[in-house]
Amino acid sequence: MHVHVLQHVPFEGLGSIEEWLLQRNMTFSYTRLFESDRFPSLDGIDLIIALGGPMSVNDEDTLPWLRTEKCFIAEAIAGHKAVLGICLGSQLIANALGAKVYPAAEKEIGWFPIVAEPAMLDGLAFPAKVDVFHWHGETFDLPEGAIRLASSAACRNQAFQVGSRVIGLQFHLETTPESADSIIRHCADELVPQRYVQSEAELRNVSPGNYVEINALMAAILEYLVCDID
Repeated sequence: MHVHVLQHVPFEGLGSIEEWLLQRNMTFSYTRLFESDRFPSLDGIDLIIALGGPMSVNDEDTLPWLRTEKCFIAEAIAGHKAVLGICLGSQLIANALGAKVYPAAEKEIGWFPIVAEPAMLDGLAFPAKVDVFHWHGETFDLPEGAIRLASSAACRNQAFQVGSRVIGLQFHLETTPESADSIIRHCADELVPQRYVQSEAELRNVSPGNYVEINALMAAILEYLVCDID
């Protein structure tokens, strides 16, 4: 099975997903948009993972590759490829499917709970409530035909599903202590005190169990996405 990763900045990588891929002997390749805006043929790709980044999906004038990336994602979805979007990646999926992305009423940065919606993923034990790692200032409308999977006090659309092969997550389940440190170091200027913005100390002072829990949920979602791929 081959996975293609859309990476937008060097400091937001696969996190715990990389170990999941390696344990299953999956091959994976990258389009690193901070180095090149060349996208591969979809032939031979089973799963696309669109990672996060500090830019907006609406920054097409300054980052014209966003148009190409959204077309690539839309084509992948139309071709029934499995697609996972994380934070910016979820916004890219929503926008590629025609939904609007815009500034949220409140920034959400830190460890805050999400609550599962009644419409659950078939065969996936999405927890009723779990603390996850957030780092976003924008939100999105749900694409047509999407099912909302989770919400939070700060942001209604936290996770969604389109069909059985497309999932968007506004939050970061792939976060490890190392990847959290990386984004904190590069984006510390965003930690301006607000209702849903934690301090650097709060971001770092979490139990190892928090990471174990969210990484396990990330693995379960990945398994769901690829379970019927030959």
